[in-house]
Amino acid sequence: MGLIRRGCEVFGRLVVAVAKDSGKDTLFSLEERVAMAAAVFADDPLISVDSFSGLLVDYADRSGIRVLLRGLRATSDFDYEYQLALMNRKMRRHIQTVFLMTDYQWMYVSSSLVKASARCGGDIKDLVPEPVYNRLRAKFGQE
Repeated sequence: MGLIRRGCEVFGRLVVAVAKDSGKDTLFSLEERVAMAAAVFADDPLISVDSFSGLLVDYADRSGIRVLLRGLRATSDFDYEYQLALMNRKMRRHIQTVFLMTDYQWMYVSSSLVKASARCGGDIKDLVPEPVYNRLRAKFGQE
């Protein structure tokens, strides 16, 4: 969330593009993930939320997006993100990738850790935005 708002300071406006085919084991459906992101950024007219299927660079090309903003937490993120950026650059040379470092308090927080903690009833309230917190609690029957 903070990274996206900081990205707006750099780029003026942002599209949060939610991937259908993320390669991750997602807890929520595409529609649920889009709804949560839209709820989180509903108060900011500079941030829009959309979904896509297939390659991000294809979506960006169709949408007239020329810069991809990616967040980095630790050096392990860099290895993966660097490879992804190079592949994207090979496929669409006119689309640039820009990296922003996460805020220090989020360096070791991942969606996997948040989901595992939430599943076991852990206190994740300070780790996710309220709409996500509420959905996680409902998902795990903790309402």
